[in-house]
Amino acid sequence: MATPLEHWVDEAAQLTRPAKIVWCDGSQAEYQGLSARMLEDGTLSPLNQRTYPVCYLHRSHPNDVARTEHLTFICTPEHDDAGPTNNWMAPQEARDNVGKLFDGSMQGRTMYVVPYIMGPVASPYRKVGVEVTDSPYVAASMRIMTRMGNVALERLGSSADFVPGLHSIADLSPDRRFILHFPEERLIWSIGSGYGGNALLGKKCLALRIASAIGRDQGWMAEHMLILGLEDPTGEVTYMAAAFPSARGKTNLSMLVSPLAHMGYKVWTVGEDIAWMHPGADGRMTIHTRWHMMAKPVSSFSTPGTVWPCNPSPYLSSHTVSHRTTS
Repeated sequence: MATPLEHWVDEAAQLTRPAKIVWCDGSQAEYQGLSARMLEDGTLSPLNQRTYPVCYLHRSHPNDVARTEHLTFICTPEHDDAGPTNNWMAPQEARDNVGKLFDGSMQGRTMYVVPYIMGPVASPYRKVGVEVTDSPYVAASMRIMTRMGNVALERLGSSADFVPGLHSIADLSPDRRFILHFPEERLIWSIGSGYGGNALLGKKCLALRIASAIGRDQGWMAEHMLILGLEDPTGEVTYMAAAFPSARGKTNLSMLVSPLAHMGYKVWTVGEDIAWMHPGADGRMTIHTRWHMMAKPVSSFSTPGTVWPCNPSPYLSSHTVSHRTTS
């Protein structure tokens, strides 16, 4: 008997009509195969493999180089439920107008089924998402950015407790580009863009927009916040949360280098963009960052506009990410 996930993938395939379907297992061999295919067709360009081994450059289309906030919608029955700072579209209007854009959008392409986990695998607060996409770049990137593949399928089992995300690059037309969120259904649609923030659906789409609705219903918070760890010379550790809008310095502050390190003050990054905060019975917070566990937040960093005087950390860190990188 088919699982809820298999039913949903079948429905997505009937709508988009891909040439074939590949279920991603998250293995290194699979990642190497995706990379080899993209190198062969020019989707990826190799960097100098002597100085930057296993590093590649991916270029999105010239008309597809940033998140499209004006084409990003929250689809709730009531306008007020979308929030005062979001764009709203009625769910039926979204299905009628955008659903037809997915009709046959994957013809001649491979549909990749990408199961992934947000948060640590063993955490009771983890969330499983499944993205179907016709972009091998998205499939490969989700392996880098999340715990992807069989590990997610094993945790999901035959449960229906996952966030489905339907993504197609389609024809990359800005006139047919939409990123839609259906909070009541825990559903994400994205079409017409291959850019990371629009296409990697575990990112802003699940981790912030859908998760904020889940958190509201379950009694926790998904917030647009950095989390910083601080330790004084006595060993006392304090965690600080800071909420800034996009492009206002969350990443820069989260990557702070302690100016008082010589006096024993330490600082480290816990998360630089999105935090899931669960209040405990004892008043303490359990906090997860949006991708990997706290020890590996760098998986999801972006630092546009960063310069050496305000934040040398990314420049110093660049020496440690000189291999096995796709950007």
